[in-house]
Amino acid sequence: MKSLGLLTAILCMAPGVIAQDLSLKRLEDSPRHHEWIEVKRDERTIDCFVVYPEKPDNTTAVMIIHENRGLTAWVRSFADQIAEAGYLAIAPDLLSDFDENHANTASFKSSDDARNAIYQLDPGTVTEDLLAVLEYAKTAPSSNGRVAVAGFCWGGSQCFRLATNSQNMQAAMVFYGSAPTEKNEIAQIETPVYGFYGGNDQRINEGIPSTQSMMEEAGKVYEYVIYPGAGHAYMRRGEDPDGSEENRSARDASWERLKKILEAL
Repeated sequence: MKSLGLLTAILCMAPGVIAQDLSLKRLEDSPRHHEWIEVKRDERTIDCFVVYPEKPDNTTAVMIIHENRGLTAWVRSFADQIAEAGYLAIAPDLLSDFDENHANTASFKSSDDARNAIYQLDPGTVTEDLLAVLEYAKTAPSSNGRVAVAGFCWGGSQCFRLATNSQNMQAAMVFYGSAPTEKNEIAQIETPVYGFYGGNDQRINEGIPSTQSMMEEAGKVYEYVIYPGAGHAYMRRGEDPDGSEENRSARDASWERLKKILEAL
C-alpha cells in the first residue's frame, strides 16, 4: 500500500514537475533579454520580471498576472513567449513584500505555501499594486504607451477586477478567472474584456451567462471562447507534450486568438 501511495503522489506531481522543467529550459534557452525590475508604491516594492522583444521599435506592453501559486517559472516562460511574439512582457510578483520572512514568491518553501499566502492578500492592495505596475508599463523602455493585461486563474479574476479600476488598459484577457458580480463594478469598465475558458471548468463557467448579461446591459465589450474538453489551467497544462489533446488544442488556439487581439490594438 505504501508503494501504491508513493506512486500516486508521483503521478499527481508529474504534470507540475514537467511544466516546471519545460519552463526552466525555455528560459535558459531564450535569446531574449530578461531582467528583474522594482516598481515602488508608497512603502511597497513590487518585483517584476521583464522580457524585451527583439524589435527595432517600441511596442505594446503586456502585463501578466500570475496564477494562485505566485510568479512561477511557467509564468515567466509565458512572459518570454509574449516577447517572442513581439511584445514587451511585464510580470509582477504580487507576493512581493508579503511579510518580514517572505520577500517574493521564491521566498516560500513550496507552491502550496505561496498559494496559501495569495489568499491572505488584501484585494485592494493587489489592485493598487497592479495599477502601479500598469503605470510603469506605459512608460517603460520599449513600451509605446499601450498596455494589455492577461491573467490566469486567480490572476484572471484580478485582471477582470483591474478593468473595473482603470481606464488605462487597452485590453483585458481573462483566462479562466471569475468576474465581478456587482453591476456598479461592471459599469466602471471601459476596456474590452476577452474571456478564455475551458469547457470542463464549470466552477468558473457557471458565472459566464450572468457576466455576459451584465456586460451587455452596461454596453460593454465582452467576447469569450469556451474551448471544448479543456480543463482549468489549460494554458499551462497544454504545454505538456504528454497532456490531453483537448488542453493542447485549447492552448494553441488561445495563443492564436491572443496574438490577433494584440495585433489589433
